[in-house]
Amino acid sequence: MENGYLLFILGCVGVVSEFTDFATVLLIFIIVSGVILLIDKLTWSKRRTKDQLKPHYVHYSREFFPVVLAVWILRSFLFEAYQIPSSSMRPDLTVGDFILVSKFNYGLRMPLTNKVVIPVNQVQRGDIIVFEDQTKPNRDLIKRVVGVPGDTISYIDKRLRINGKTLTYANDGSYDYSETSSNGDILMHNQRWIENLTGVVHPIITNDQYPPVISEMVQNFSGKENCQYNDEGFTCKVPAGHYFMMGDNRDNSLDSRYWGFVPEQAILGKAIYVWMNFRDLSRIGTKIE
Repeated sequence: MENGYLLFILGCVGVVSEFTDFATVLLIFIIVSGVILLIDKLTWSKRRTKDQLKPHYVHYSREFFPVVLAVWILRSFLFEAYQIPSSSMRPDLTVGDFILVSKFNYGLRMPLTNKVVIPVNQVQRGDIIVFEDQTKPNRDLIKRVVGVPGDTISYIDKRLRINGKTLTYANDGSYDYSETSSNGDILMHNQRWIENLTGVVHPIITNDQYPPVISEMVQNFSGKENCQYNDEGFTCKVPAGHYFMMGDNRDNSLDSRYWGFVPEQAILGKAIYVWMNFRDLSRIGTKIE
């Protein structure tokens, strides 16, 4: 019977997680278990005799409530762990990296609404951040900020220009990696560059086989009237309260070029460290810049 209750709880968590994010699942569990403990303290415990055992649902609520509450507070206000699922942020971040994200770097946010109530730092160009996907619910993305509110961003012939000033690039050799597809592994040949993003110096990679923007993949997004696309690239004016994101793997990244600007309230935190990579243990402790 005890195992049955535990399986029932796990089943409920699994079902709810299909319809919402993990933080909401934790919050629901906290509320339900907290109500059970409160009712037990005020009513049920007074009716039990000394020989009666606590019901299993009270026992599990008492055991799991403090643990789940601690995890929820940690994930909501301090740090959260993510895994890199794709190659869009190569060469700095690779598939299999487990990263630590600071949830308070840009301010204390209200859970669920993600609204900043106590601001700390401003989002800066060059920051690598995790944010809510604007095209698919309950999915998070990681990209680099290249444009802040009010910026005019141009990407012409694979060179970024911010507010009319072209960034500087230094050739840094080649960068090859294997990409898994439905047809098997494909070796990707790329050129590596060192980009100076208004003071943030970091590597990027490009592939001469692809254009700056694949026009047929550009979606109809909010604020698209602020952008102009052509065969050489694009120019966008970043609206107030929004940011322009791009992957460092410029020709293998679906980013703001295709689905538009990221609102401030969608930002979840700043990536700070790689804490694990089972494929390459040497990456443990790598600072994300």
